[in-house]
Amino acid sequence: MTKGELEAEFTKQIVRFEKEYLGRGPIDARSYLINDMVIVRLRGVMTPVEEKLAENKEGQALVKEARRQLFETSRPILAGFVKDVLDTELIDLFSDISTETGERIIVFTVKKNFGKN
Repeated sequence: MTKGELEAEFTKQIVRFEKEYLGRGPIDARSYLINDMVIVRLRGVMTPVEEKLAENKEGQALVKEARRQLFETSRPILAGFVKDVLDTELIDLFSDISTETGERIIVFTVKKNFGKN
């Protein structure tokens, strides 16, 4: 597969993961293979309940913490996507969500170097 095809397939798997495990798929999703990282940008991932909770500071913290915990418990699934789609091992992963815009960024560090984008 070309780099673009790998990025598209990885994005497809992440969108499926978001829908099945976190309750809602993104409005827009993109993945980028850059050196030894996979950067995923997801827009519009918050559920209506999360959007309502995010209307105040306490709710924003609750949404972020719930998403963080769900994400951490899903690490084996995400490592499987890295192995199956990209044929490499996951080293680590990082994620954050903006409760203001509903945008989520995920950064995977992996063993393979894909070169610059």
